[in-house]
Amino acid sequence: MKINKNIIKELNDYLEEFNLTEIEYTEKDIKVKVSKSAPTKSIQTFAPSIEKKLRKDEVLTDNSKKITSPIIGTAYLAPEPGGKKFIEIGQKIKKGDTVMIVEAMKTMNHVPSPIDGTVKEIKVEDGQPVEFGQTIATLD
Repeated sequence: MKINKNIIKELNDYLEEFNLTEIEYTEKDIKVKVSKSAPTKSIQTFAPSIEKKLRKDEVLTDNSKKITSPIIGTAYLAPEPGGKKFIEIGQKIKKGDTVMIVEAMKTMNHVPSPIDGTVKEIKVEDGQPVEFGQTIATLD
């Protein structure tokens, strides 16, 4: 069996032209498959360094105080459905005031503010799952 190098070259050109990683050609008893590996290694190495740089800059320019979730669960912004929210943006709160409830295993856990401040941002929606250590609100 003789390999037709022109078919391989043409398939390789299609890989480049259409930005593919793999292409296959079949004709009667002949099957040709051409593939190339994607340069993911350099992208993976490059992306985290940018992310770290942005986080460093954020920390330097953002002086707000963060309130984090003490447990994994579901965040509730009010004591009951349709009730008045514990906090609103622009509201002044004191250390110990309830910021929200995080429900875990059918237990309602009140999350107190660890500091005094003004609510700058509420980072979660009512009924949204939260992770341990996730920022749930920020204060000025």
